[in-house]
Amino acid sequence: MRNWLIALGFALSMGPAFAPTFAEEPARPAATPAAKADIPEPKVFTSDHAFKLRGETIKYKTIAGETYLRDEKDEPTASIFSVTYVRSDVASPAQRPVTFIFNGGPGSASLWLHMGAFGPKQVITPSDATGVGAPPYTMQDNQNSLLDVTDLVFIDPVGTGYSRPLGDTKGKEFYGVNEDADSIAEFIRLWLTENGRWNSPKFLAGESYGTTRAAALTEKLQGGWNGIGLNGVILISAILDFQNARFAPGNDSAHIAFFPTEAAIAWYHGKANKTRWNNDFDAFVKDARDYATDTLAPALIRGSTLTSMQESEIAADMSDYLGVSAKWIEQAKLRVDPTRYRKELLRDEGYTVGRFDGRYKGVDSEGTADSPENDPSGYGMDVAYVAAINDYLTRELKVDFTRPYKVLTGEPGSQWNWSVDGGGWPAYVNVTPWLGKGMRENPDLKVMLATGWYDLATPFFGAEMALHKNGVVLDRVQFDYYDAGHMMYLTQQDGIKLSDDVRAFIKDAH
Repeated sequence: MRNWLIALGFALSMGPAFAPTFAEEPARPAATPAAKADIPEPKVFTSDHAFKLRGETIKYKTIAGETYLRDEKDEPTASIFSVTYVRSDVASPAQRPVTFIFNGGPGSASLWLHMGAFGPKQVITPSDATGVGAPPYTMQDNQNSLLDVTDLVFIDPVGTGYSRPLGDTKGKEFYGVNEDADSIAEFIRLWLTENGRWNSPKFLAGESYGTTRAAALTEKLQGGWNGIGLNGVILISAILDFQNARFAPGNDSAHIAFFPTEAAIAWYHGKANKTRWNNDFDAFVKDARDYATDTLAPALIRGSTLTSMQESEIAADMSDYLGVSAKWIEQAKLRVDPTRYRKELLRDEGYTVGRFDGRYKGVDSEGTADSPENDPSGYGMDVAYVAAINDYLTRELKVDFTRPYKVLTGEPGSQWNWSVDGGGWPAYVNVTPWLGKGMRENPDLKVMLATGWYDLATPFFGAEMALHKNGVVLDRVQFDYYDAGHMMYLTQQDGIKLSDDVRAFIKDAH
C-alpha cells in the first residue's frame, strides 16, 4: 500500500499531459531537496564521586555520554553511549590501566557487567539460583569493582542502550562481526585521543558475544601500521568458534562441546552417578572432557555404522554422566540436544533447568513438551538489572534522555552480518585465529578465560576447544572456573572470585 501511494503521488505531481481549458496557474518554483534533519550535539553528563573499596577510599569521575562516529566527510554516522569511570586521586593517570567493557547478544547493552560485576554500583541477586521477584531491588557500593586497579569504560554498541545510528545512516551498517568491531575500535581510538590515554595499559573485557567482539578487536586494534597495542583480553563466558555452539544436522562438534556442561548440571542436581567418581567433582569433570573427545566423538563420527550393541553400551555409559535414561539417549542417537536436555533432566520432578545457568529451575504449564517454555535463569534475574541500570543512569548520574535504554532487542541480531572474511562461502564464525595472531605478534598480550560450569549458552569445553588450537599461545592464557553459569557474578562468592581473578590478571599483565 505504501509503494502504491508513493507511485500515485508521483503521478499526480507530474500533472496532466494536456492544457486545462480554464486559466493557467502561475508557475511554481522548482522543488528543493529536503534539508537533512539537524543532528544535535552529543550529550555528556559528568559527576564526581567517592566510595570505599575493600578498605580504600576511591575518588573518581564519571562521564556518561555520547561519542559520535563520523564518515570521511566528517558527518556523524552513529552515537555510541558509554559510561566512563576515571580515578581522580592518582598521581599518574596517563599511564594508569584502562579496561573497555561490553556485553554480547549481539544486541545487548553493557548493563550486566556494569551493574553486576565491575562498576562502582551493584544490584544484588540471590546466590542460590532463585528468582529476584518484584521491586524494589537492593543496590549497593560494589566491593567487586575494579576501580582500584584500572579505569573502566562500559560501551553500548550501536543499537543497544542509548546508542543509535545518526542522520541517513542505517543501523545495519554497524550490525556484523566486522562492522561491529570496526565501530568499537573507532570508539576506542576516539576515547584514547580525547582522554590523553594512548600510552596507558589497555585491556578488553567482554561477555558472551562480547568475547567474539574482543577477539575481533585484537585484529582491528593491533593490525596494520596504525595499531593500538593491547595488554590483555578478558573473555567471560566465551563463544569464539561458533561450530562448537550451533546444533545442526551433520555438526557434531557442538554435541562434543556441550557434553561436559550437561554432565556438570546433572551432578549439581544430584542426577549423575556420583559414586562412580567417589563424589569428586573435579575428577568427574576431567573424565567428562576425556569422554567427550575419546569416546563420544568417535561414536558420533561412526554414526549408523555403530552396531546396536555398541550404541546401547555408549548410551548406558552416558547415562551415568547425564542423569537421564539410557533409552532416551539411545533414541537421540547419542546426540543430546541441550534444549531438550533442559526439559528432560528434571521432568519427573516437574522442573526445567536454565540455559544461562543450569542451577536455576523453572516450572512449565505442562510436562510433555520436548523443550522448556522459557529460561528460568533469564527471567529469574533480568528485571532487577533493567530496573538498576535505568534507576542509576537517570536518578544518580542525571542522564536525561527520553528515548528508551535498549537492554537486549532483536533488531541487531536479526540483521547481523556473520561473514568474517567476506568471501561469501558458508562457514561457521571463528574469531579465535585473530586472537591467536594477536598473541603471536604481541609477545606481551595475555588472555584470561572466565567460565562457569553450568553455562548451557557458551559451554566451558567449547571455549577450551577453541583456545587449544587456532594458533593461541597457551602459556599466556589463564583459565578460571566458577560454580555458577553464564553470569557467574550472580552468585556472591563467584562474583568475588571473578573480581579477584581479573584484578590479579590486570596487575600481572602490565
